[in-house]
Amino acid sequence: MRRLVYCIASTLDGFIAGPDGADPTGPDGFWQVPEDYLGHLAAELPEILPVHARSALGITADNIRFDTVLEGRRTYEIGLKAGLTDAYPHLRHLVFSRTMTQSPDPAVELVADDPVATVRALKAAPGKDIWLLGGSELAGALYPEIDQLLLKLSPLTLGHGIPLFSPGTAFDPRTWELTEHTLLQSGAAFLTYTRPAAA
Repeated sequence: MRRLVYCIASTLDGFIAGPDGADPTGPDGFWQVPEDYLGHLAAELPEILPVHARSALGITADNIRFDTVLEGRRTYEIGLKAGLTDAYPHLRHLVFSRTMTQSPDPAVELVADDPVATVRALKAAPGKDIWLLGGSELAGALYPEIDQLLLKLSPLTLGHGIPLFSPGTAFDPRTWELTEHTLLQSGAAFLTYTRPAAA
């Protein structure tokens, strides 16, 4: 069965963006992207690079791990502000929103239904793993369905910002198994935690 993987960049203090929710790696961002970090993504997770980065790096490889990406409206709008109606044309692209009534791109599917039911249906269908891109609110809504956390941990702290999971996420303590890890010279770490199979 396909897994839902929350693959997200995080600071050491658990934030995925600043308080304004803007792209922290953008032209005015505070989150530097080191060369070894970008190289690791290109080699190991090329499908999570947006189309303009794939083009700049000459990436044409098939998807290694994911064939579907899920994101909330606010996260999707970051790409729209940068002029990208579909940052991931190489993936099936679903955007969860109850307020958007028309997709800006014919390849981007708008979903107003319950995220949990949608993800359960996706998991039951054939295919590669499903990438939960974010944001915080969608991750909180899908917390019980997440099978794996792939944290791209940056040696950076913010003190305040958008957390990994929204404050409205249900209190539900979980223990995860560290199943993969890569530490880069720049200080960034790629940490994969898998939810243990039910006993």
